[in-house]
Amino acid sequence: MLSICIPIYNCDVTSLVRELSVQANKIGIQYEIICIDDCSEKSFIAFNEVDCNKYGKYFQLNKNIGRSKIRNLFLNYAKFDYMLFLDCDSIIISDNFIENYCAILKKQKPEVICGGRIYQKIKPEKQKRLRWKYGLIKESQPLEIRQMDPNKSFMTNNFVVSRKLLGNLKFNEHLSQYGHEDTLFGFQLKKNNILIKHINNPILNGGLETNSEYIKKTEAGLLNLIYVIDYTGNDPELIKDIAILKYYQKVKKKHLTGLIISVFYMFGTSIKYLLSKGFANLYLFDFYKLGFFAAQIRLKNRNSRYQINQ
Repeated sequence: MLSICIPIYNCDVTSLVRELSVQANKIGIQYEIICIDDCSEKSFIAFNEVDCNKYGKYFQLNKNIGRSKIRNLFLNYAKFDYMLFLDCDSIIISDNFIENYCAILKKQKPEVICGGRIYQKIKPEKQKRLRWKYGLIKESQPLEIRQMDPNKSFMTNNFVVSRKLLGNLKFNEHLSQYGHEDTLFGFQLKKNNILIKHINNPILNGGLETNSEYIKKTEAGLLNLIYVIDYTGNDPELIKDIAILKYYQKVKKKHLTGLIISVFYMFGTSIKYLLSKGFANLYLFDFYKLGFFAAQIRLKNRNSRYQINQ
């Protein structure tokens, strides 16, 4: 019935695979657990390999292929009609986690289901405060909010997809770095009139990057977003769904992009420093993202004109 798919990168998944196996066995479903390691450090490989092979199947990649390609790769190994994808740092907080998904699949057979995510309520140390605060406020959305705009709320950390649908649609493998592969996939679902079913079945996000690591990942994600815009032909529906694109369009219409970029060049380094040191002000973070994004768009446009003129 269910292929449980866990892409691994520098994370201990032993507790996760054990819990998933216990829950699946308890309700007596047909299932498999597939773990694919995306070229982790050797220290993580050593203890993951034993338990992953004990409870399922484990595959080790010799080079890192990225978040989109590795999810598509599970199609080569999954044998059941539905695939449950979980991030490797997921912590299962419900004793009925697997059962909740299976109950929906048996009754309704939706093509895509999202269970959601939550973050710990207790503040972490300062060096991880930015990722925690952003996740708590922006990503940890209750079911009622996610249901209001289902395809906009798609995230890859905890979802079920029919094997047939993923085989037909797939994640865009040009997005090899961190960020917005879920944005594009959710948008493609929307364009194909495939509605995401949201349920209240969250996992706890167990891995918090340091502030500096998260800023670096955010910058990589914004570069991916520029590709997504081009790939979708500046589709107005995509712009409407993504907050930073809406803000960028507003400042562009008011001819303020030059001002935003100038302020970013003057103060961006200082803002980045404050954020990295644990001053987790999300308004400041939003401005940093907007300035970085606008500057990268300008750079891309200049390079394009230069290539045309050569």
